[in-house]
Amino acid sequence: MDTTLRLRDCPDWGYLLREFDLVYRDGSDGGSKAIRSHRKRVRDLLSRTFADNPEVHPRQPDTKPVVAHFGRALDIGQRGVMLGLSQALARVAGQLTWEYGYEKIPRALAQKYAYCEVLGPRGPIVSDQLILGFVLFAPRTTYPQHSHKEIEESYISVAGSWSENDAAVYAPGSLILNRPDHEHRITTADLTPCLLAYAWAGPSDKLTSPGMKLSSSRKARMSEGI
Repeated sequence: MDTTLRLRDCPDWGYLLREFDLVYRDGSDGGSKAIRSHRKRVRDLLSRTFADNPEVHPRQPDTKPVVAHFGRALDIGQRGVMLGLSQALARVAGQLTWEYGYEKIPRALAQKYAYCEVLGPRGPIVSDQLILGFVLFAPRTTYPQHSHKEIEESYISVAGSWSENDAAVYAPGSLILNRPDHEHRITTADLTPCLLAYAWAGPSDKLTSPGMKLSSSRKARMSEGI
């Protein structure tokens, strides 16, 4: 008897992916052809995921210091335009595996940042074509300069405000697209946590082993608590 769990056996995970699909379907592209193309790419990969009914491999839940701010971030998200995604995320809150993604992480950043993958090569919903997840920042955080080789990345604000490369302020519902190898840095507001949903699309080998690294100069500054 096959006891393998699949997406259709896990409604809460399936509803969470449906909310991702709605966000990438109904949100504005702001007139940008690149963002329009990225949104469609994510939707198409999600449609393929639903059709494939992939395996679900429950992971050991894990936490990090910044998760102390997670409840507040969900409260904020459920008051605004990202209500559906926030509520679906709250349903699986106890099953999330929060992690850093780096072999070495500056001490200051380890207290103020973590992410959880919900769809991707390592699961819990297994895919080698698309990664979806969430990243959480404490108030007054700087996430150092970094880039992703051959991976196209988008962030959508769920709760809290943030800026990238000091170029603009993004509020809940906003999307920003980072093309492969684009160097970017994130800063968050002084009084509220920031919760971002993200999507990564790229070659399967890069999604499986993204080789995340912080830029050396920013890494050194963060390790000093600057």
